Amino acid sequence: MSFRLSQRDKDIIAFINQFRAVDRDSLVDIFFKQLRSPVNACNSVMVRLYRLGLIERTQQYSPTVYLPVNANIKKNSQKILHFLSILDIYKQMCTYSTPKQVIVEDKPTGRKGGIEPDLFCIFKGSPFWIEVQRNQYSEQKMQVKINLYEEFFFSDEWKALNWQPEDRSAIFPSVILITPVRYAASSEHIRIIQVASIHELMQKYKSADKQQREGRSRTSVYSSGIKINLT
Repeated sequence: MSFRLSQRDKDIIAFINQFRAVDRDSLVDIFFKQLRSPVNACNSVMVRLYRLGLIERTQQYSPTVYLPVNANIKKNSQKILHFLSILDIYKQMCTYSTPKQVIVEDKPTGRKGGIEPDLFCIFKGSPFWIEVQRNQYSEQKMQVKINLYEEFFFSDEWKALNWQPEDRSAIFPSVILITPVRYAASSEHIRIIQVASIHELMQKYKSADKQQREGRSRTSVYSSGIKINLT
């Protein structure tokens, strides 16, 4: 079959491959919201891409969720909800600034048993590893997770990751735990931020900025060493 894909078609396929599970409404928000009938336009495009065999879909959710071809994700898998949670965090960040260097299910150690954050990105000029906690962990299990980040910190392998800046010293990302539960897990070596959402994160540091801005002319917030550009 001969067909030609538009750049938007290619971008949609790449986005689904990147995030592994993407619901119809998210596609509308990201790719179609500027159109007169965004939902109808999205449905038309997605049906065409599905019939061409370029994406998969599951209608076990409403609205429909789209998956990569050959993703080995069962259409009723709980893993889909996990990927949708990661996508939601990305969308929250986009309301403030589009993240860069986005990696879903990052594996920076390159080996089994190392850290496996749900998301890596550079957000407002700062690198973050993000853990999206849909289930409550024990304090011990959470501390084990943090200990793995410390092990990676002391390995110095992170200094060679390809997103590191070439013109200045390497940066170890802050670790954001997206969780409704506050854990006692801590580290003396890496920065751990616990928030329920990106919206809470931004509100927290906007409040800090308001307190620190008096008498200063700055466009960044520094709180416990965290830098988030707010402009």
